[in-house]
Amino acid sequence: MRETTIRLFVAAAIAEACSWAALLAGMAVKYGPPRNEIGVHVFGPVHGALFVAYGLLVLVVARQRRWSLWHTAIALACAVPPFATVLFERWARRRGLLAAPVPTDRRLTPVG
Repeated sequence: MRETTIRLFVAAAIAEACSWAALLAGMAVKYGPPRNEIGVHVFGPVHGALFVAYGLLVLVVARQRRWSLWHTAIALACAVPPFATVLFERWARRRGLLAAPVPTDRRLTPVG
């Protein structure tokens, strides 16, 4: 289950960045020479849904992996600038924030 959550988090980070690109292209078409708003109407809600999905997955992964409040805040803040979710995901993977937790042996051992 935890690995599925990490995969969903990575997919949401990439999808959110792609939706940013699509929304920016839609805004360029809206305010550029064609003056067509269809791109914003299509990609605005898509980006909004992916933004929310990424935020929720950040909270789930932060709880599962026991991220600090600082790491969680950075991950959430990275949803605002374009493409920062992918940068955060790569940074978190390098730092081991997305690695599987080390299993602990919970068996009691006799003393003495």
